[in-house]
Amino acid sequence: MNFGYARVSKEQQSLDVQIQKLKEAGCEEIFSEKASGAKDDRKQLQELLNKLRAGDTVCVVRLDRLGRRMIKLASLINELHKKGVQFISLENNIDTTTPMGMLLFNICAAFSQMERELIKERVAAGVAAARAKGRTGGRPKSLDKKGIDKLIRLKNSGEFSVKQICEMMNISKSVYYRNINSAKRS
Repeated sequence: MNFGYARVSKEQQSLDVQIQKLKEAGCEEIFSEKASGAKDDRKQLQELLNKLRAGDTVCVVRLDRLGRRMIKLASLINELHKKGVQFISLENNIDTTTPMGMLLFNICAAFSQMERELIKERVAAGVAAARAKGRTGGRPKSLDKKGIDKLIRLKNSGEFSVKQICEMMNISKSVYYRNINSAKRS
């Protein structure tokens, strides 16, 4: 079965042109929605993916209708391929039902993999540079015993609001409440 997927980012945009092109391309059932391509929780796309069976074809007008990032696109199209589902992007001339289309997809997937590796390298270099400067990852350490004692004294004095105590001790409200609750339990 030939399925179409159409998406626009904003509520005020129209899906009509995409739907018309998908019908002209022979799509028997079209899933459409108004949602950002950056979002992962697109209900219609998920419904389409759940409905697909081997031998089906998914068609979009342009690749960016399926997703914004090449990594996500390549991963999604690869999942379709593993299920035995073909993929067609009308305006990008990608058609995995043909050898040339598969070649184009594999080139895109290779660039996506390279992008993923470059991101890993940049992150590792950034972490190494931060460590060299004495910084570590993760959330800031909680208060030590002296800090907790001071926090409890300020709270019990009744003179200060939570906001004032947080400002005086240079901590967030979540650190405040985590330490107060921890002190109550012990």
